[in-house]
Amino acid sequence: MEQKRIIMDETAMQRAVARISYEILERNKGASRLCVIGIHSRGAALGRRIADKLSELERIPVKYGAIDITPYRDDASADSGCDRTSIDFDVKDMKVVLVDDVLFTGRTARAAIDGIIKRGRPVSIQLAVLIDRGHRELPIRPDYIGKNLPTSRSEVVAVSVKEFDGNDFVAICSE
Repeated sequence: MEQKRIIMDETAMQRAVARISYEILERNKGASRLCVIGIHSRGAALGRRIADKLSELERIPVKYGAIDITPYRDDASADSGCDRTSIDFDVKDMKVVLVDDVLFTGRTARAAIDGIIKRGRPVSIQLAVLIDRGHRELPIRPDYIGKNLPTSRSEVVAVSVKEFDGNDFVAICSE
């Protein structure tokens, strides 16, 4: 994969996380009954950052978990042998903010929603994404967006996060 251009640097990503966090608090009138669930892998790292920012702003702990969508995918065998989901709280009656790095077809978000609902019935599930690149195959719409990034189907949006990659940036790459 050849890197084309950097779309967001570390500072822009920090601003996007902060903006999304403020929007979440505004829409939900605070952090009461709010939890954040990130989609493995990079969505989980971004979700942790959002949960930490919400906790900092509201001065109350915001529950955080991470979901592995592998068992809920519709395009591959669900038998991976390893489920990395770590949600140690009940989602029943919670307002769940689901976090992913890139929203593309909507299939990952759909799988994550299935996984959350299997654990209980939340009051609502809201979707926060760092990048919305379009090309939806399912009727999924994000509630919070760091950046809208129209792309062609042949382009790849690569999100790097310090937790996995050593640095923070978003780039468009050609296949």
